[in-house]
Amino acid sequence: MLYTVKEVSSMSGATVKTLHHYHKVGLLMPNEISESGYRMYGNKELERLQQILVYKELDFTLEQIKQLVDEEQDRITVLLKQDELLQLRKIRLENIIETLRNTISCSKKGETMNEKEMFRGLASEDAWKEALKEQNEHLKQTYDFDMVNSAQINVQEMNAMAAEAVSFMGGMADALREGVKHNDEPIAGLLRSHLEFLNEHGNTITAADFAVQTQFFLGDDFHLRMLEDQQTGLAYYLCAAAESFAARG
Repeated sequence: MLYTVKEVSSMSGATVKTLHHYHKVGLLMPNEISESGYRMYGNKELERLQQILVYKELDFTLEQIKQLVDEEQDRITVLLKQDELLQLRKIRLENIIETLRNTISCSKKGETMNEKEMFRGLASEDAWKEALKEQNEHLKQTYDFDMVNSAQINVQEMNAMAAEAVSFMGGMADALREGVKHNDEPIAGLLRSHLEFLNEHGNTITAADFAVQTQFFLGDDFHLRMLEDQQTGLAYYLCAAAESFAARG
């Protein structure tokens, strides 16, 4: 039995435009072209399309996919390999989901999460890109700035910086809950250590720069929500502390 491109699109979820493109680049050729010019696909083409879409789900490029599906392997071998790859992705995603759920639980309780647990499942550049996806989309839509794709992600550096950020913000949140004044010396010590860390890791920033950054957090709904979800009043407390620290000179 042969199917039209529209029928294949309907059953597979791939758009007609996508199927046309696959034909154009030689990735998925129709079984035949009808006298009326319609692309017609048979069972072999459907099987190949299934393989293509699974590899696409695994983030392979079209060039890589073409090479893989063109290799002389039997269908069972290909399916088993794809199953293995998907299982590995499933495990990683489950780890990330568990990490996020634990983070949410700790945040609701006002607790600081263990740094090692904070990054379980986030051991690759792709994982970090996924974790930063929501924030990056906000920055692109609101400020036309692509944080993720503007530079290659250094996973080790990102893990180190994130761990320090968790420690710093956890300390600020604890101080707020304990009633420590924003201009007291313990807060100045936290800010001093935080800025020293940032500068040591290639992020040149002064106390005045950081105060401006915290002002930005107050005016940006996404970042304001991130801070307030961790501890009510944290964004305003952080801003007041940063301004007091900058005023010390």
